[in-house]
Amino acid sequence: MIVDDCSSDGTRDALAELQKAYPELRVLRHEVNQGKGAAIATAWSSASGDVLLIQDADLEYDPGEYPKLLRPILEGKADVVFGSRFLVGEYARVHLYRHYLANRFLTFLSNVFTNLNLTDMETCYKVFTRKIAERIRIRSRRFAIEPELTAKVAKLRCRVYEVPISYAGRDYADGKKISWKDGFSALWAIVRFRFTD
Repeated sequence: MIVDDCSSDGTRDALAELQKAYPELRVLRHEVNQGKGAAIATAWSSASGDVLLIQDADLEYDPGEYPKLLRPILEGKADVVFGSRFLVGEYARVHLYRHYLANRFLTFLSNVFTNLNLTDMETCYKVFTRKIAERIRIRSRRFAIEPELTAKVAKLRCRVYEVPISYAGRDYADGKKISWKDGFSALWAIVRFRFTD
């Protein structure tokens, strides 16, 4: 399932071609750009599988690692799996240092509020069993989705595993859109979702 969040870069045409080649592919569209959290909420409410795995479209994260991410769930050990860019994986593009520090700080603060021991709360790769996904209502519209999901997983006392993943991060020249404003939004979300839904 793919959610096109009102892309203006030719994505719509590319998805039409993909649907011809793969008729089972479901494409959902937003008529107005709403943000990452809104796109995930749209997919979340329409998904029908036993496991939900979040994948960003920019392919900073390698879909070839799905089996590694699914393994703790398929073995019956986990309800939720986080992919970690900070555990040792096969490879990782060197991060922008300020982004690295921001990610580590936000993860630390999230861990303080959730009592989880994650190494990478801001990771894209989060995998959920349907049983857990059905208990989570997504409220964030943009990048605050990451601390929101983490807080809600902690409140549900899920069995959470982390798996090392490879990472080929982009920088702003490659089209990365996250900014310092999103960092402040994440800080607020860490506090907000610790005490509210």
